[in-house]
Amino acid sequence: MALTSSQQEHPFGHLIDTLQTEKNEARKYFNPQKLGDSIYERLPFSIRVLLESAVRKCDGFYVKEEDVYNILNWETQQNEAEIPFSPARVLLQDFTGIPAMVDLAAMRDAVAKNGIDPNLINPKCPTDLIVDHSLQIDFSKCAIQNAPNPGGGDGHGTGPRSGPARSSPRNSQCGGQRGSCSKGSCSDAPSGSGRAPSVQIENTPLLCPFHLKPVSEQDTAVRNQEMELIRNKERLQFFKWCSKAFKNVSVVPPDIGSVHQVNLEYLSQVVQESGGFVYPDTVVGTDSHTTMINGLGILGWGVGGIESEAVMLGQPVSLTLPQVVGCKLVGSISTLATSIDIVLGITKHLRQAGIGGKFVEFFGPGVSQLSAADRTTIANMCPEYNATVSFFPVDNTTLKHFKQTNFTEEKLEVMEHYLKAVKLFRSSDEQAVDPQYSEVIEINLGSIMPCVSGPKRPQDRVPVTGMKEDFLSCLNEKVGFKGFHIPREKQGITVPFLHEGTEYSLSHGSVVIAAIISCTNNCNPSVMLTAGLLAKKAVDAGLTVKPYIRTSLAPGSGMVTHYLNASGVLPYLSQLGFEVIGYGCATCVGNTAPLPESVVDAIKQGDLVACGVLSGNRHFEGRLCDCVRANYLASPPLVVAYAIAGTVGIDFEKEPLGFNAEGKEVYLKDVWPSKEEVQDVEEHTVVASVFRELRSRMQKGSTFWNNIDAPDSVLFPWDPKSTYIRCPPFFSKLSKEVPVPASIDNAHALLFLGDKVTTDHISPAGSIARVSAAAKYLQSKRLTPREFNSYGARRGNDAVMTRGTFASIKLQNRFIGKTGPKTLHIPSGQTLDVFEAAERYQRDGVPLIILAGKEYGSGSSRDWAAKGPYLLGVRAVIAESFEKMHKNHLVGMGIAPLQFLPGQSADSLELCGKERFSISIPEELIPQQELTVTTSTGKRFSVVALFENEMDAAFYRHGGILKYVARGMLQ
Repeated sequence: MALTSSQQEHPFGHLIDTLQTEKNEARKYFNPQKLGDSIYERLPFSIRVLLESAVRKCDGFYVKEEDVYNILNWETQQNEAEIPFSPARVLLQDFTGIPAMVDLAAMRDAVAKNGIDPNLINPKCPTDLIVDHSLQIDFSKCAIQNAPNPGGGDGHGTGPRSGPARSSPRNSQCGGQRGSCSKGSCSDAPSGSGRAPSVQIENTPLLCPFHLKPVSEQDTAVRNQEMELIRNKERLQFFKWCSKAFKNVSVVPPDIGSVHQVNLEYLSQVVQESGGFVYPDTVVGTDSHTTMINGLGILGWGVGGIESEAVMLGQPVSLTLPQVVGCKLVGSISTLATSIDIVLGITKHLRQAGIGGKFVEFFGPGVSQLSAADRTTIANMCPEYNATVSFFPVDNTTLKHFKQTNFTEEKLEVMEHYLKAVKLFRSSDEQAVDPQYSEVIEINLGSIMPCVSGPKRPQDRVPVTGMKEDFLSCLNEKVGFKGFHIPREKQGITVPFLHEGTEYSLSHGSVVIAAIISCTNNCNPSVMLTAGLLAKKAVDAGLTVKPYIRTSLAPGSGMVTHYLNASGVLPYLSQLGFEVIGYGCATCVGNTAPLPESVVDAIKQGDLVACGVLSGNRHFEGRLCDCVRANYLASPPLVVAYAIAGTVGIDFEKEPLGFNAEGKEVYLKDVWPSKEEVQDVEEHTVVASVFRELRSRMQKGSTFWNNIDAPDSVLFPWDPKSTYIRCPPFFSKLSKEVPVPASIDNAHALLFLGDKVTTDHISPAGSIARVSAAAKYLQSKRLTPREFNSYGARRGNDAVMTRGTFASIKLQNRFIGKTGPKTLHIPSGQTLDVFEAAERYQRDGVPLIILAGKEYGSGSSRDWAAKGPYLLGVRAVIAESFEKMHKNHLVGMGIAPLQFLPGQSADSLELCGKERFSISIPEELIPQQELTVTTSTGKRFSVVALFENEMDAAFYRHGGILKYVARGMLQ
């Protein structure tokens, strides 16, 4: 076959093949097998995906031929070679997505000022932004739990109850008299103020705006949606403008679902098609649980904000060619074990195996017993055992799953033919040869029994059969990862209290929060249906949940509500208090409504270890509520069971859940549904029509989103009064010419830090302290502390985020000698807020550096951990070592990461930090170059510029990747 011009131009054009389907529609694809069949077939499936991407994207600059062969020779190059990876798409959630989109909007302004068409500024990589992290539970159980608090501050009020906490399932039908959805009305919040207007809600019957199916309690989801809109109006208007203005950007509006559910049910393609070529679907996302998608055979993981921006702008992700651990599954799954049990069992095994930073790939006969939903649930927990990905290659089970969803027959045919052609399809043939792995871990599924996880860490598994005994031991143990150190004479204490006129009592182990929440379990119909069927059997048996327990159901998407309703179990969940409160992250991220005051008072009076039980993935102490010390991860049906029991101190085999109306004991085994029951219901409810309907509703959007006004302009009309969205100054001095790298002359050290300074120390996170520099700024805008909201909500405002940089109360600055967000302004000798000191230095034209020890920038990846120092005027960070991802972020912002030579440190060089530093930077900067630092006291020492490659050096010369891309447009 003669090569076409495109094949001749591409370095690997000779690998292009033609894919023929039964409909004879020819599609092209790169076939990496041709590089060497025997080597390729030994590669793990996940490495084959990396190889295909490198072959297809090879351009000689971002991706070189050498990179391709390093990946092909994975067996010898693993954990050694640095490789590029160009994913097919980017996934953003709103908290981390807003700064990325604000930067792109600012870039449009910058090129427009230089006479360039701003329409040219668009993401080069397809980008999906899901608005899902702003939902808070203000209303539940058809009642106003607290007066709305749009600012997210600490003030609480009370509101009237709107009806009984539990309703009859007979009336919970859309259009009925009791369980109908209701439409609320609210006046618009003043732009930029952050203040909420008064909210008046009419009980006007209305079908749910998204799925057109009944919600389980009147008003609950609708009222939470209204408050979400009021709190986040400015952000939502900006997102809607983005959806109109940018090509290659798709915005999924609020109340559709969590980022992971939308990714699974709507965005996942498995095989992408573009420009006449087919290739594997791959993704990077700004959330650690992006790994959930690996359960469908789609390679993807979480990255930081600057990395995601870089990918959006066409730059590949850089990573060390990973080791791949093969996880061989054998044995048969226990009848009572749910996906959560399997997840926690595998999590424990893999965490003990020490696989941090490695890829995990599943194989063996046990894999075929796991449904696609089971696999995504397991892959979702990947961050909890510190792996980069947990990959399940596509097999017949995956194809069967997609036949039930929204894939056409043609799409399924192309998918199967392509994956088999490039050997990315896992065969169930016993004769098939398994890939070579760095190491193999074998797990017997039959050994995994039902468990919960807690009370403080997700890796601490507790068998359900031993839960009561384990909790009692936690009371006895010293305060630590599991212990609470409650004196034995106080362990039997019972505290009575009144709730809505009825007396109840609490003791150690009492359940006060029970939440079935979005991302971990709700992708799995079998687990959710088990919870629903358990609720139905419990209600039929006359069991109830005590009304003071804060129960909630936050499905990952409308599909979950749909099939729970279609199967007839939603009203029974509602009667037990598990009402649909909305779609998005809620209890799992601490957005639960406060407990009733009488409950809080009883807990404090008895110094009780109260409990929360949730079906999420994070549950650290105090995360759900500061007075709830013990929190357990459990499967949805066990959440229901413990809510009914009202305590975690129960032995389900020997003690009853409760008593029916006749006083007869009812045990868990009496109401637990069999696998056959669950499978029968699943077959009749989770069908292709559900997914088609879901897709239709997502494309139409919600009523609230559709009613938001947003400008149609090419450039975003920045509101100077806004405290949420501001045009960042990253492009304020943008020139067409690439500036010559300037040496750093007579710089002062802004901070003198020690070892293991994390991004939590550097980057703003959580609430805004009332005495902080950010608080002073917001107060100058006439906002009260109640209206401060959080740093996360204000990531689109550089003025807030810069003032919050290094604002951690746990920051250890050697200039100060104690923890706190302070530093020494060396010329004046004054102790100031870090921002105030940096502001003085910038006013005087003094460049800044940071001195640090080992592992600078470790922890979660955060874009503002690099953006903040850049805006403070930091030109370089000199440290003993850097966390790799943060080092890349510094380069991406034009800050030089400089490393002391081996064996050297600030202490060994006898630096006090108060010297002035000059760093000679050559015009022709090359990767890994040694630079000379001279101090005002006459000391000279060398440092290594940690630019890994020519690309890093180019970004630094341009002043960061944002200016690199913008300047490319100007030229």
